Amino acid sequence: MKLLIPGPVTTHRSVRAALTHDIAPWDPDFRAVYHGLRVRLLRLAGGQDGVHAALPLPGCGHFVTEAAIRSLIPSGGRLLVPLTGAYADRMIRLAREAGRDAVPLPIAADQPTDPAAVRRALLADPGLSHVGLVYSETGSGVVHDPAAIGAEARALGRQMIVDAVSAFGALPLDLAAQPEISAVVFTANKCLEGVPGSAFAIVRTDRLLTVGRAGSWSFDLADVAARLAGGDGARFTPAPQVLAALVVALDRLDAEGGPPARLARYRANMRALYNGMCGLGLTPLLPPAVQGPIVLNIDAPADPAWDLQAFVAAVKRRGFVISNFYNTPRPSFRLGCIGALRPADMRRAVTAIGAALDEIGIRQRKAA
Repeated sequence: MKLLIPGPVTTHRSVRAALTHDIAPWDPDFRAVYHGLRVRLLRLAGGQDGVHAALPLPGCGHFVTEAAIRSLIPSGGRLLVPLTGAYADRMIRLAREAGRDAVPLPIAADQPTDPAAVRRALLADPGLSHVGLVYSETGSGVVHDPAAIGAEARALGRQMIVDAVSAFGALPLDLAAQPEISAVVFTANKCLEGVPGSAFAIVRTDRLLTVGRAGSWSFDLADVAARLAGGDGARFTPAPQVLAALVVALDRLDAEGGPPARLARYRANMRALYNGMCGLGLTPLLPPAVQGPIVLNIDAPADPAWDLQAFVAAVKRRGFVISNFYNTPRPSFRLGCIGALRPADMRRAVTAIGAALDEIGIRQRKAA
């Protein structure tokens, strides 16, 4: 079964094999693995020794996003969040429930965030200390530009928190060149092609709040950093098998040629899917000029026989799992372009989707 979703992704058999060993997380041998993994992720982000630290946190992307907000923005602090889609909406909720003031910046749902609009919003409100940006918005498929937006924040003395959950490992990132980025957050199970269960924040340690000010012991990245700086391992039980699998996934990333090569493969995957969907008479949510390489959203057909759950089940019977929910204002189904898949897999998925449409009786395939 192939996962045609934007995470968790289809993994290579060698990554899955790493999950089959029992591991004691407090064993000295595993501590060496834990440390080595943090060093590799720091390098991958373009982080600097003594400036940045890679901080693991068990759980999902929402956990580490909340941890970054709590650990870098004081209670009552304010951040500007461009409304890129569903995951920007979630960042806003996480911030507000953590007692931070998240200020939405309305933008076009089918366009990248305009850096000039960010500049105007920051100039109009000097109390905004941070920008919270979703790099790759899987709610729409649009990729936003943290370098251009970050340049505006940097020029005005503001900081950024970047949600790179569906970007890290493929899309470009260089923290050394962007000192305004206080944290970038991501997980093991997207473009890194690992499995779910571990998230990470790479932070500028000089910007972490004092230990205890996050308002949550579990989500206090300052506490994580302090323990690691003292030579200790994880504070609480990590997911050691997940981290061991991530080591193998990073080896595969290196062997592929690093993020540029992985991005090229994902772009080829996206083009195979995009062209295939058009060939089936379906309508992509985005025009080619703004379609990102991570996830492709397809408008739901206008045919009265359309039933998302029946469609998902029919596709699954043919060997592919796709998202079984809508998360765009106009109903669309999502197809992930990432994971251990190649364009040939995408062409087989197109065939499966065409057969599934025929099975459930969809004649009118264009959107309403």
